[in-house]
Amino acid sequence: MAQRPERTSPRARRARVQRVEPLTPHMIRVVLGGPGLDDFALGDCTDHYIKLLFPADGGAYPEPFDLQRIREEQPRDQWPVMRTYTVRHWDADAGELTVDFVHHGDKGIAGPWAAAARPGDDLYFSGPGGGYAPDPAADWHLLAGDESALPAIATALENLPRGARARVFVEVAGPQEEQKLETAADASITWLHRGSEGVGAPLVRAVAGMEFPPGDVQVFVHGEAGFVKELRRVLRTERGIDRERLSISGYWRLGLNEDGWQSAKREWNREVEAEQEGAES
Repeated sequence: MAQRPERTSPRARRARVQRVEPLTPHMIRVVLGGPGLDDFALGDCTDHYIKLLFPADGGAYPEPFDLQRIREEQPRDQWPVMRTYTVRHWDADAGELTVDFVHHGDKGIAGPWAAAARPGDDLYFSGPGGGYAPDPAADWHLLAGDESALPAIATALENLPRGARARVFVEVAGPQEEQKLETAADASITWLHRGSEGVGAPLVRAVAGMEFPPGDVQVFVHGEAGFVKELRRVLRTERGIDRERLSISGYWRLGLNEDGWQSAKREWNREVEAEQEGAES
């Protein structure tokens, strides 16, 4: 199973909020800049991610900010809280890093922070990491995910060359959550509205029921772990797609925050692999 490899640099960077823009009722764009990004760089991946570091309740950290020192000298409950977010865009000339946040009221840490962020606010992060980029040799591309995967899907679409073929499925809460996606590729983009259905139900139904074009396909499927597991079964067992052509992983899981999901994810991966091997034997 292709995963986001943990290649995040231990160095913590200090970024400063430049602009905040509401994209949809539940998606907020924050543009970061400042001298802490002077030597920031990205590779060729379109799913680059960074680890945002939020102060624990009552946490006070000495300057310069040193994550390793904090972990050595402070109790664990005072360590910064880490949340993983996809890089939506990096403008090297302007020195600006764009991150899109899903926001559902007071739930979570990162979403409320983004909703309250103002120009001049500081934020520490480490990274980047990443593990996927569209293969120009593929005959066609399948991109599917929920809101959490939307920034990576949008970035992949922007990087597909003219003439590349892509089938894209994005599930969001409703029509008000759709965004304009730019691409030079020959891309069929389908927005799916879950309404009162469970997360991933429309997405699984659409991908499982689609007519697959002939040829070599490269797949990117990310989002809530429940539907990711089901789509992996569809793609590997029913469609017979090689593992090497799949970038597929759960970004999050219903009922768990990121700390809980990261703790459970390794075991979840083993269970998924074991089920897949049993189905293929």
